[in-house]
Amino acid sequence: MPDGPSGNLSEASAILRDVFGFDAFRPGQGEIVEAVARGDNVLAIMPTGGGKSLCFQLPALLRPGVTLVISPLIALMRDQVRGLREAGVAAGALTSGNTEEETDAVWTQLAEGTLKLLYLAPERLANTGTQRMLARAGVSFIAVDEAHCVSQWGHDFRPDYLRIGELRRALDVPLAAFTATADSETQVEIVQRLFEGEQPSTFLHGFDRPNIHLAFAAKDGPRAQILNFAAARKGQSGIVYCGTRAKTEGLATALGQAGHAACHYHGGMEAEDRRHVETRFQQEDGLIVVATVAFGMGVDKPDIRWVAHADLPKSIESYYQEIGRAGRDGAPAETLTLFGPDDIRLRRSQIDEGLAPPERQAADHGRLNALLGLAEAQKCRRETLLGYFGETEITCGNCDLCESPPEVFDGTEAVRKALSAALRTGESFGAGHLIDVLTGNATDKVKQRGHDALPTFGVGRDLGKAAWQGVFRQMMGFDLLRPDAARHGALVMTETARPLLRGETTITLRRDSLNRAASDRRPAIKAMVSDEDAPLLSALKAKRRALAEAASLPAYMIFPDRTLIEMVEERPASLDAMARINGVGAKKLEKYGSEFLSVLNGATEEMHPTRRKLAGRDAGALYDQLLAAQADLARGPDGHDKPLSCSAGMLAKVAQMHKPNPESLERLLGERRAERFGPAFLDVLHGAG
Repeated sequence: MPDGPSGNLSEASAILRDVFGFDAFRPGQGEIVEAVARGDNVLAIMPTGGGKSLCFQLPALLRPGVTLVISPLIALMRDQVRGLREAGVAAGALTSGNTEEETDAVWTQLAEGTLKLLYLAPERLANTGTQRMLARAGVSFIAVDEAHCVSQWGHDFRPDYLRIGELRRALDVPLAAFTATADSETQVEIVQRLFEGEQPSTFLHGFDRPNIHLAFAAKDGPRAQILNFAAARKGQSGIVYCGTRAKTEGLATALGQAGHAACHYHGGMEAEDRRHVETRFQQEDGLIVVATVAFGMGVDKPDIRWVAHADLPKSIESYYQEIGRAGRDGAPAETLTLFGPDDIRLRRSQIDEGLAPPERQAADHGRLNALLGLAEAQKCRRETLLGYFGETEITCGNCDLCESPPEVFDGTEAVRKALSAALRTGESFGAGHLIDVLTGNATDKVKQRGHDALPTFGVGRDLGKAAWQGVFRQMMGFDLLRPDAARHGALVMTETARPLLRGETTITLRRDSLNRAASDRRPAIKAMVSDEDAPLLSALKAKRRALAEAASLPAYMIFPDRTLIEMVEERPASLDAMARINGVGAKKLEKYGSEFLSVLNGATEEMHPTRRKLAGRDAGALYDQLLAAQADLARGPDGHDKPLSCSAGMLAKVAQMHKPNPESLERLLGERRAERFGPAFLDVLHGAG
């Protein structure tokens, strides 16, 4: 690798192809790689699954010394280290999960100066010896993953992240911070705490993940809704997020009984049991994990095909981060989020009963309102979601509302009736009692309190109970009514509702939210390949699984789904063609190329190891032409001379010569070989130019 302090984009592109196996950067990656390789201080905000890791892993190979990567989860660090080693990169991690041999190997590489990336948990920075060790190790750059963890008001705050700014000062090296979930408030905190207020080069590359299908549904038999969704995606890896530990266990059991490979995961489990689930999820195709949000930040599995929420997430940022775990390989992925009045009550009470100061509680209610606005949206969900993050130029067509626009109606009269019922009963009751009053249902509770004598009693008989439940849920979603924890969850009118009550404004509601059958529709599955290609994709996955089990690796570290799909579509017939498949770098081509070619074509191509190193590159084709030219001249131009040939290594060097001429060729081949092969070789090389 180049030893200079920075690498130009052509060097970066060569490493991208030869090490990581990609022909081109994703949008936005190239300029970030250049800035990091140059040694700029960088803040990069990229969508989850947008290729953040490459933006510090690749520059580490262009820079001298060691790049220190600070990452919040051991599982994620170990995963990235294994993936890098599979690609032939010298990487290591110092974590509490290391074996003694793993730690010794890292120290040896540091002492020998061969390690390029060192992963460290932020908690390790509390150790006084760590800073001295890093100074001696020749750290030339710091990369901070999940940089939003530095925000003291954030949902993933890690106190040890506050030590990173001090470490940057002590080592006097540039720093690059990466995150996917930083609103403007968090960005200010990152700049203040990691860069001491000095503005870094900032890259904001949008929050859209166009390959992820967005869908919400009102709860109506939520267990059956989740089971239906999973049934339409049988055999695909998925995550189901639940609000409680007990629900994860019950739903995982139900999925298992329905014939799925499923297990549960939550923070109350023994550490060993959690590790076992993490390992299974990484290595098994088609496993469903039913989990609380304890399962997530360490998940770097690129081929998760779907994420479902059995309960409403706690904020729009949490929702974005959690669905972002699907489809990181860029192939189609799907989501479904279920929500209902109980979710809204729970999330409101969690905020109201928390210990945050009033201004923070108001901000948290605002974030929840944004998520509820997304749940009750009446037009494109992607437009609503990305609008929250400040994006306006949005193309969708990949959400439930774009595919099936909802029917809406003027809900002003129904909402005024509901508000009137809440006010006339002293804002002391929940939706169930208010619906009884509105529909004229004279229950004992209604009669005992004299509510059957109210002017609002029976004024809502035009709508049934289920329809009124939909109205109240939407009113809570639009923050017109808010459950009050001090009144045992009774619905209280907010200031937002006053203009409606006074007749100064109107409101539109979704009619399909009132129709219970709407949530029974089974979302259509998106096939990854055509029906006729499905058996071949299955065969490639079986080969991948066998190789992964033999190497004790997660399957996607052999090749991710996206690479296998491209193999099916392109049908490479040679190692040269295989090398042009995205995700097939030089090391993986050497280790696995022939294995997958045999599945695709039923035969294995024999190729000299030296030639294999040039597979997929222009030099490979030149090598073949040079070999043919050599064969014609092996016994001289007339076929009567003593046999003469060049070694495979020599031919490879000739194929890679820069500006070849007779003198440089003679220096490489020697006088005798240059005399016999020189003119023919130069014809080949100049013909290629």
